[in-house]
Amino acid sequence: MIFLGVYGLEIREVKLCGSIARELIALSVDWEAENISHGYRRNGIEDLEGNRIFLAEEKSEIIGCLFGKLEKAKGTSSVMSEGTACFEVEELYVKPAYRSRGVGSALFRYAEEAVRPEAEFITLGTATKNFRAILHFYIDELGMEFWSARLFKKL
Repeated sequence: MIFLGVYGLEIREVKLCGSIARELIALSVDWEAENISHGYRRNGIEDLEGNRIFLAEEKSEIIGCLFGKLEKAKGTSSVMSEGTACFEVEELYVKPAYRSRGVGSALFRYAEEAVRPEAEFITLGTATKNFRAILHFYIDELGMEFWSARLFKKL
């Protein structure tokens, strides 16, 4: 399934293969170099295996990716009961030059529709240093709800 939308953007789900793995690992090297997330480290092949992978491409160049996997909730919480089917987003990344152009939103919405038949929720965690922007993105733009946060203060 292919979605053509903003700015000639093509979004599709792909199977992991050698060339896709190399490109996704290269994107993760760029993400690590940006130093925008607490503790982020580049991916290895083992981080990609077993995930559903969604790509955003412009003129056959990968400009963003989202990957994650179906999981069952391990316990009952205030949000869902144990065993609830969830799609856990492991990573959503868009190259800096393409941010604020709707690429991340399009990736998320495409993945949301793709996993809807199998999952009741989409869940994710984030360790971005720009928490205000990421909360605006996920809550205001994508309609997610806030569940919990882990805060810290270095002494």
